[in-house]
Amino acid sequence: MKPSPQPDRFQALDACHQQIHLHLEKLASVLKQIEAYADESEYRQQACEIEAFFSGTSREHHAEEEKNVFPGLLASGNAELVHAVRTLQQDHGWIEQNWVELAPMLRAIAEGEDWVDMAELQHTVEVFLSLCHDHIVLEETLIYPQAKGRFADELASRTRRVAP
Repeated sequence: MKPSPQPDRFQALDACHQQIHLHLEKLASVLKQIEAYADESEYRQQACEIEAFFSGTSREHHAEEEKNVFPGLLASGNAELVHAVRTLQQDHGWIEQNWVELAPMLRAIAEGEDWVDMAELQHTVEVFLSLCHDHIVLEETLIYPQAKGRFADELASRTRRVAP
């Protein structure tokens, strides 16, 4: 996810959330396909795409939030926002830790290797799905609306200062 111009920042972040939702659905589907002994070629390709997305775009998304969304809210002086942002930062760590466990399993599946323990895969996928879904809910219901409002206020203030 490339850094975006200021006015488009939240559009890019929102679009990435849409992509994350789609990839989480694909991940749940891949798990079901494996459990049902479905066509291996189909779920292997999906596993490859999911692994690439969460190893790249999703990590970049979290870095963008850490750099451009969270700092202003942490400096807001609003205890509820600060607590929510700290929770999201902790979530980023948990998501990353879980991903470090899940990614090699998905790569192995994508490459047709057979060492992946199904019980471990199922548990790790369930944890990952839960972490990501809960994280996005907090961002979309509290953090993004607050950050968007503050950003709009900042732009309006700049416009007033620059206007003749």
